[in-house]
Amino acid sequence: MNKQPKIANGIDINEVEDGYVIYQKETDKVHYLNKTAVLVLESCTGGNTIANIGTIVKNAYELPEVPEKEVADCLDTLFQEGLIK
Repeated sequence: MNKQPKIANGIDINEVEDGYVIYQKETDKVHYLNKTAVLVLESCTGGNTIANIGTIVKNAYELPEVPEKEVADCLDTLFQEGLIK
C-alpha cells in the first residue's frame, strides 16, 4: 500500500441513516461503511500519510492516543476492496 493512500477514482459516497453506502462505478460494487471508515477513506487524499490519517481519527474522536492498529486495519481493508490505491 502507498505511504500516502489516495481514494480510487469513480467512488460515490452517500450518507444513509446509519452509515454510508459507497458505490464503485468501475466494478459495479456497493460497500457499506461506518462513519469512522468513511473518515479514514475521505482522509486518503494522496497528501496525508498513514500517520496523518491516524492523527485525524484521534482528533475527530478526541482519543487519548492514535488508534494505529485500527487505522492500519481499516486502510488494509479499503485497499483490498479497491477503494484506495
